[in-house]
Amino acid sequence: MQAPGPAQQALAPGAVLLRGFARKTDVLTALAPLLAAAPLRHLVTPGGHTMSVAMSNCGALGWVSDRRGYRYSKDDPLSGRPWPAMPAGWRDLAASAAAEAGFDGFRPDACLINQYLPGSKLSLHQDRDESDFSAPIVSVSLGLPAVFLFGTTQRADRPQRYRLLHGDVVVWGGPARLAYHGVAPLADGEHPLLGRRRINLTFRQAG
Repeated sequence: MQAPGPAQQALAPGAVLLRGFARKTDVLTALAPLLAAAPLRHLVTPGGHTMSVAMSNCGALGWVSDRRGYRYSKDDPLSGRPWPAMPAGWRDLAASAAAEAGFDGFRPDACLINQYLPGSKLSLHQDRDESDFSAPIVSVSLGLPAVFLFGTTQRADRPQRYRLLHGDVVVWGGPARLAYHGVAPLADGEHPLLGRRRINLTFRQAG
């Protein structure tokens, strides 16, 4: 498993790990109001599996899943109302991280808010529900450390393992845009700001 390294670490062509990049921004203040407006929930996959990760969204679009499939929606299915607006500070953080990784002009319209508790995981998958793949994915890690799995565009290839800490940001686009990625089961622990959980913010240009 790759240990923490330089401030900017190349994972693959088009994929960069920015160590501690989000620690310079107050990301957590906006979290509680967003989750009060659009509570976390465990989505069901088209195959009927309930995801171990609890999630919500903010922005013009939100990613949802049920027996009908994966898709983006303008409204929260639980409330029937639009998703909460994306905080300006979050949008600026995502755009800055993308630019730092070589992707200028990133304008996210969707932010997935994922909560991992000890034992939660995310299986290897591609992010391919967006309208085009020219924009990168920006993923911000908060709270407990996690082991991030990052592979290639071929599912059969063995992914590399990277330990992500609070404030780390991973950006992937270009030739790595459709790389398979996931999160290993979260180890138990206690984070001074978030307790026994990890929050991941994934910014996408979906519409």
